[in-house]
Amino acid sequence: MMINVKLKDNSNSAIDLPAGSTAKDLADKLHQNAPDQALAASINGKTSDLSSPLKEGDSVVLWSFNEPQGKEVYWHTSAHVLAQAILRLFPEAKPTIGPPIEHGFYYDFANLSLSDADFERIETEMQKIVAENYISIKESFSSKQEALKSFAKNKYKCELIESFSPDEPLTGYRQGEFFDLCRGPHLYNLGKIKALKILKTSGAYWRGDSKNDMLTRIYAITFPDRKMLKDYLIQLEEAKKRDHKVIGPKLDLFSLKEEAPGMPFIHPKGMIVWSQLLAYLRSVLDRNNYVEIKTPTLMTRELWERSGHWTNYRQNMFTSQIEERDFAIKPMNCPGGMLFYKTHTRSYRDLPMRVSEIGNVHRYEPSGSLSGLFRVRSFHQDDAHIFMQPSQIESEILSVLDLAKEIYSMFGLEYRLELSTRPEKNTIGTDVEWKNATEGLKGALDKTGLPYRINEGDGAFYGPKIDFHIRDAIGRTWQCGTVQLDMALPDKFELEYTAADGSRQRPVMIHRTIYGSVERFFGILIEHFIGRFPLWLSPVPVRIITVADRHEPFAREICQKIKNAGFQCEVDASNESVSKKIRGAQLHQVNYMLTVGDKEVEDRMINLRTRDGVVKGELTVDDFLSTIVKERDERSLNSPYAEG
Repeated sequence: MMINVKLKDNSNSAIDLPAGSTAKDLADKLHQNAPDQALAASINGKTSDLSSPLKEGDSVVLWSFNEPQGKEVYWHTSAHVLAQAILRLFPEAKPTIGPPIEHGFYYDFANLSLSDADFERIETEMQKIVAENYISIKESFSSKQEALKSFAKNKYKCELIESFSPDEPLTGYRQGEFFDLCRGPHLYNLGKIKALKILKTSGAYWRGDSKNDMLTRIYAITFPDRKMLKDYLIQLEEAKKRDHKVIGPKLDLFSLKEEAPGMPFIHPKGMIVWSQLLAYLRSVLDRNNYVEIKTPTLMTRELWERSGHWTNYRQNMFTSQIEERDFAIKPMNCPGGMLFYKTHTRSYRDLPMRVSEIGNVHRYEPSGSLSGLFRVRSFHQDDAHIFMQPSQIESEILSVLDLAKEIYSMFGLEYRLELSTRPEKNTIGTDVEWKNATEGLKGALDKTGLPYRINEGDGAFYGPKIDFHIRDAIGRTWQCGTVQLDMALPDKFELEYTAADGSRQRPVMIHRTIYGSVERFFGILIEHFIGRFPLWLSPVPVRIITVADRHEPFAREICQKIKNAGFQCEVDASNESVSKKIRGAQLHQVNYMLTVGDKEVEDRMINLRTRDGVVKGELTVDDFLSTIVKERDERSLNSPYAEG
């Protein structure tokens, strides 16, 4: 007897398998030459172990290490290997939680004290466990009482169990002698882990609350290939050199203060970069027929109840009470955009209507998760809400995809695309609406000819989405832009337009961002360029260096001429030596240094040097200006003076 399952990928092929087959059997059949490629499966939108049985008509996606879902399963299983090794070496330790994170995983332990000297023997023990190649076995508890009994000696696990709702299934995973509370899924067997590294330790409060016990957190990472680990460690070293939390303050771009946790101060030099980022964005949006609005930062509880945020997002919102009325600082721009749409009666002739807002939003993040410009509590989102007729979905998605391509390429950023479809549970909208929305996104992606991945079941509750994952200069990926079809808010706010036949219809809406968080994008660019911004973004593109005090008047004259051409320019007339001034300018990533001495004053010339050490020698100010004006206006990433 055979069953037929559908492989939900770009091929959408149907596969026949013997009855009783598992996801692993499917993987083995598809990847006969590389059977270890699949790590987990999505079965009808739910990520599952490869040991999960398949039945007739199932829709299946196989996750490899190349996909985020595959990495998550891989690193979550690896966290259990770490916990097992710790218990073998330190039997008194108490495991608490061990989730996968963006790069690798961590596990928190009570009753454990470590130093860097312990890393090697922990790694050795982990390698032994991997070599034992245990099969991961999922076990279910019949009741909360049974689970509590299994973990009676670990108060942290018991507290977690008590926090689960009565109808929530409780499961654990066993590998050899080690058993841990876990929802899963896990790798089929541990032999898939080929390379591992303990990265660091730190302190962490139980459940992130400073009133609770201090735990020992161990960070680690694993890979299915030794070369991948080697490349990652090289990337890690390179990333340290590019850390925006170091480079940004060093270049006087921004600072972080205890008086405003997670709310960056952007300095004058940082504002130059910031302003150029927004000026460029606005120029592109204007060319693409967007209008820009600004909505209030503080709005009433009733608005957030209507949008659903008060019920579903309240724990992440900052609230206040004024005249016995509840208000919230906006965590998102969307509800304000809905109110703007309703300010006029709309016709089909007004659609599509592309409305942008670079809105300052605030979201509560635990203090332990704050990280430079990457994870903040206050940030500006380059939002847009596009209101359209259903027939315009595909063309508007194509327009946004073209927009993203143009903007990311301006910074030399490559990217990949992911399409996330309807989650299995807790969604709004009809099957027909979801089908039309998903086909609209997929149709647009197919027309671009660009490769993309499908994330089955990973869409938002209100609609499918496309995510942009940009790749920086050292190969790291960052999820920045997103395109989301929303069937919820237009309904909640009763948005309408007059159709061609005179009937009142509900518009379809797209949320879209390109930068995402402007602060985060700024931080990414600092690391992408290592603080060496191209001329059009540079906070200090030109610095004039005097040889002696008598050359300062000429330097000031040149400086003013350069400023009149629209460039930031500084004069270094300090008493330091010329070589020291040049070195200082290079450390501050000044694009061009113009030295003036007796000969330059006499000839009314400048002596040009780039931050890369290329010496061009004497040239006229007008020749220099004509060259850099072209470089700026073309928003070039490379200096025309790059060659000596």
